[in-house]
Parts: sequence; C-alpha cells; structure tokens
Amino acid sequence: MSEQLTESALIDRFGRRVNYVRMSITDRCDFRCVYCMDEEMTFMPREQLLSLEEIVLLLSAFAELGVEKIRITGGEPLVRHGVDWLFQELGELKKTTGLKELTITSNGSQLPKYAGSLVSSGVDRINISLDSLQAARFKALTRTGDLNRVLAGIKAAKAAGFKRIKLNAVIMKRRNEDEIVDLAQFAIQNDLDISYIEEMPLGHVTHSRGESYCSSDEVKAALDSEFDLIASSANTGGPSRYYQIAGSSSKVGFISPHSHNFCESCNRVRVTTEGRLLLCLGQEHSVDLRAVMREHPGDKVKLKQAIIDSMDIKPKGHDFNVEAQPIIFRHMSVTGG
Repeated sequence: MSEQLTESALIDRFGRRVNYVRMSITDRCDFRCVYCMDEEMTFMPREQLLSLEEIVLLLSAFAELGVEKIRITGGEPLVRHGVDWLFQELGELKKTTGLKELTITSNGSQLPKYAGSLVSSGVDRINISLDSLQAARFKALTRTGDLNRVLAGIKAAKAAGFKRIKLNAVIMKRRNEDEIVDLAQFAIQNDLDISYIEEMPLGHVTHSRGESYCSSDEVKAALDSEFDLIASSANTGGPSRYYQIAGSSSKVGFISPHSHNFCESCNRVRVTTEGRLLLCLGQEHSVDLRAVMREHPGDKVKLKQAIIDSMDIKPKGHDFNVEAQPIIFRHMSVTGG
C-alpha cells in the first residue's frame, strides 16, 4: 500500500472527514413511492450496475481508508439477487478493518424473508420507511405497497434482534401530514425510533414539490402539541437532529436539508448503483469508480487513490430548491435513499 493511503486520507478541502458511505446496490424496487420515483420508471440495464463482487471490493477499499459506517440502500436493496451473500461478505469487514457499523435502509417488504440473515451477517441497525399507517393511503403513496406486509417486516426485524430499528417518514402536505403524531405513537408503542424527513427535490415526479413541502419545524410543532421532546445528543453518524420522547425509550429525529442545512458538518459520500461516487447528494460532482475498477481489475491501490483524489471536488453544500424544477434529474432510487 502506498504511503499516502492512510486512514486520515479522506479529508475534503473544507476539513471535513468522510467516514460514512451510503451504497445503492440496485435502482429497482417493489414500490413506486411518489417522492422517490416516477410512476413509469426505466431501470438501468443490469450490465451497467456494479456486480456484487465489485461492491465488496469498493466498500472494502473505503473501510481500509478509514470509513467507519456503511449503509446499504436502493431502490429496495433486498430485491437484489444474491444480497444475502453480499451482507455476509460486508459483515466480515467489521473483523478485518476499522468498520464499526453496517446498516441498511429498506421499505420493509422483504424483511420477513431476510431479517434473521441480516442480523447474523453483522448488520447492526436498520431504517424502515413508513409514511402512513392507513392501508389505502399507504397504497396510494407507494403506488404498489402493502401496509400489512411492511408491518410484518417490522415485526420480523424486531424478532431478529437488530441493535436498533428506526422508522423513516417523509411528510408531505395534503398527503400524510395528519399522521405525524400517529406515526410517533406507533414508534413509541413498538419501542422504535423515528425520523421525519423533508422531501428532497431529486428527479421528475408527478406532483408539485413546492406545494407538498412540509418543513421539520412544522412537523416538530405538531409533535410538541402531544409530546415532551427533550433535546438529545444522540448521533447515529448521519444528519438527523434527535430528541428523546419523554416517558419512552423512543427518539425522534429530523432530517432537514432545506430548513436546517447540515452541509457544514457533512461526513458522507454516496455511491450510485452504477458505481458513480457522488460527493454531494444535491450536486453532480462525481467520480466514475466503475471505470477505475473495470480498467484496473483487482487493483485496490488505484481504486483507493481515485477515492482519495475525489475529496478535492467535494462541494461545500447543495442547492436544493423545492420551488424550482429539479436541477438533479437522477431519482432517489438511483442515488440511494
């Protein structure tokens, strides 16, 4: 290994240390959530996606460069064929590198099948998307989803023994803002945490994001009317600001890319399904790591150097604007949720 390939290598030009990677392993999903995908999606040809072996190589390189947290996302990551093998391989990185946490974001639909094997492979925590507790509304928001199957997935995740389970809810005006409190009560009753997420303007969708936008301050005001929220120093490595719900073990978090920009403390990069390293969720600064791996098969030194060099183009922040047409045309399902 080259002298410069050290644990402290992933420092961007603003002095921020990158120690968290979010990896999308598929752009496919069995849901079509209205804020994530268009109703009619064209998915990437499979040969454009990174192979599972390339994903393991790539994430092992990141872990050897000091990344401490990896989150596997999609699309829905658990619809990818061979995903159980992938998690077994990634779990081994916790034994051989400085990787401390392996996590996954899922829509919950496949958890009755995979929850147990995920835990046994070394997955520590899981985020499960849940935007409504009303079956008909859930179907409308996801276009294809079955609420009962997701609830069964949450039950399976609890039985499997993850260190912590967190719900993710994207709140949209005139869609599900009347369920803010109900979702928190569900989390409390099931000993779960919950994060409320402001909708992000990625990709073309069929509704006006400006009209559906609901700020974290509005969500918190609704929760304050029912619960005593105590500011918490809890930190899961991501952008959530957390509060403890008094009288319960549950925490509530807010991910607020618009109303409370968190770019100055950004410690994350994302890798898309086709191996493009995105240095910012809301910008197009990127490096084609698939090209590096396929031009230099098995050469981890060149791969690591490309990752290190990418720190020079990580931007200071994003330019999200919910009132404008999206300047980022890739959907969240490609970027990684």
